[in-house]
Amino acid sequence: MAEKECFPEKFLWGSASAAYQVEGAWSEEGKGPSVWDHFTKIPGTTFQGTNGDVAVDHYHRFKEDVALMAEMGLKAYRFSIAWSRVLPDGRGKENKAGLQFYDQLINELIKYNIQPIITIYHWDVPQKLMDLYGAWESREIIQDFNAYCILLYKHFGDRVKYWVTLNEQNVFMSLGYEHGLHPPAVKDKKRMLEANHIANLANAKAIQSFRRYVPDGKIGPSFAYGPVYPFDCNPENILAYENAEELHNHWWLDVYVWGRYPKTMWKLLSDEGLAPTMEEGDSELLAFGRPDFLGINYYRTGTVESNPIDKAVEGGEMNTTGKKGTSKEHGIPGLFKSKKNPYLDSTNWDWEIDPQGLRIGLRRLASRYHLPLLITENGLGEFDQLEEGEIHDEYRIDYLRSHIQACRSAIKEGVDLIGYCTWSFTDLLSWLNGYQKRYGFVYIDREEQDEKELKRIKKKSFYWYKKVIETDGCEL
Repeated sequence: MAEKECFPEKFLWGSASAAYQVEGAWSEEGKGPSVWDHFTKIPGTTFQGTNGDVAVDHYHRFKEDVALMAEMGLKAYRFSIAWSRVLPDGRGKENKAGLQFYDQLINELIKYNIQPIITIYHWDVPQKLMDLYGAWESREIIQDFNAYCILLYKHFGDRVKYWVTLNEQNVFMSLGYEHGLHPPAVKDKKRMLEANHIANLANAKAIQSFRRYVPDGKIGPSFAYGPVYPFDCNPENILAYENAEELHNHWWLDVYVWGRYPKTMWKLLSDEGLAPTMEEGDSELLAFGRPDFLGINYYRTGTVESNPIDKAVEGGEMNTTGKKGTSKEHGIPGLFKSKKNPYLDSTNWDWEIDPQGLRIGLRRLASRYHLPLLITENGLGEFDQLEEGEIHDEYRIDYLRSHIQACRSAIKEGVDLIGYCTWSFTDLLSWLNGYQKRYGFVYIDREEQDEKELKRIKKKSFYWYKKVIETDGCEL
């Protein structure tokens, strides 16, 4: 393939994980409980009652996992730190064993020339802070989160130069405080928007501190980005698309980059009494939050049409079983409702497969925000089958290939894309979907209720991605 079709030489070919989904060791060596340790013990909250108590035991097997990363040739590994592993109560006394674990993981990665990318927060707020003051619903968390961040900056900033502040704030806020599917299982849009504003302030404060403690590093949030399409060119549906794009994407991204909320949606939410409370000094703090890059978690696009109030669609239903076709349309009266895109296939979890949407999204972001972009997650969750000791996941290879091709097209069109991290390196716990929904290059031999020996088995996609990295993306 022609040289011009390769990726840049220093492109970060990576993969990713999250602490709760891989580590296990949920109460070992001084770790305190997180909200997920508590939430998953409540009957009916997750698929077959699955939890991350053991997960895939990365805490005890990280050297084995990193050796597999090295064999693959990974250039970067994005992982999160469990807040309650290093600060069991979320504040106060630090847990030396927890800090030592991440020290060892970072050093092991560096030994193999794998760039560590730290995600500071991936949904697992310490339960103690939830009990103390409601976690993200109190401004107290801004200082506690900042102190936690500074602890990490001081310990790891000498070796780690890429940092992600909050992972998918739009997801943990909407599912936790509006739809009631994640902890704390609240269904209140006003509370969601208030908590989300506090998280924005915490993000900005963390970035402000980062400038002082890791002046030679790069930092930014990672956002679950789903570019929106209008169902057709009916002006009513174009307006619905504008509403959805502003509420689902610009509402977060504009604040991250510019420190201000989009005008139209602020006015609409204010008229309904839903806009968050702006206190003195908030705007100034948010202005400090401009990131060095935007982390993008991309899985799907969304298609919408108008949603007239007199016959509005609300609610909806998320597919957490893997039974294709069981998700249901959802919407916001007067603004928009979701529609199935007739031009796209979907996964067994009803997520649209749209590589061209990634290209479109990268171009939109590059043109609007003028920042480097880092794909912090992209991958396919499926029912992988172990057959005679092997996993032939050609469907995952096809998925990743098409999305990497979309990245290459976007780069050629001027997008400053610095890296691509797949989700995920090994199979892991899917928050609401258990262990059946597999994403990894490395199969973990366990089931929902049977941990077995947690054997690591390389899938066909493992060898494919190894070749992609070796050739700088020339051979897909």
